[in-house]
Amino acid sequence: MDDRPAAVPPEIVRLPRYTRADQDEIFGPGDDPYSVGDLGLTFRPKEIHFGIRAADHRLVAHIGLVPVPLSVGDTELAAVGLGGLAVAPGRRDGTLARALLDAAFDHARELGSAHALAFCRPRLVPYYERRGFHELTTEVTVEQPGARLVVMPLRTIWAPLHPGTTWPPGAVRLHSLPI
Repeated sequence: MDDRPAAVPPEIVRLPRYTRADQDEIFGPGDDPYSVGDLGLTFRPKEIHFGIRAADHRLVAHIGLVPVPLSVGDTELAAVGLGGLAVAPGRRDGTLARALLDAAFDHARELGSAHALAFCRPRLVPYYERRGFHELTTEVTVEQPGARLVVMPLRTIWAPLHPGTTWPPGAVRLHSLPI
């Protein structure tokens, strides 16, 4: 018989916003904690934020969501963009990120979306694939300030939010800044 107490799932909290101070609380101070500064892209702020606080109330994890309009080939699609997934160093056993992704998926379903969309570095694709994401192999175009369109240099991944949901064929055009 195992006398260890059952693991308590992390408590997800809705955050009113996600600030630079919150980011520093998770990562510690630094200029580019998401390692995207070298891309020269402007990213769209997330509108909905979930976090996890440690027992001492310090923010140790975050994920942001924002509805995003996009087209795939000739198909208009509304998806929920996920971004800003962050877990404090020393807390990266997968538990907190998984809990935040589950909360984000649940909220995206409440918003009525069938698709979640995210961008990530190539080395992170396998991690997200283990959590139900699929990598897109087609070109993805995103908007930038000044009505500029650019091909997204990060990997684009998507996840179905309902059984049987598929991704339509064709080039992807995000009708906003990247998330």
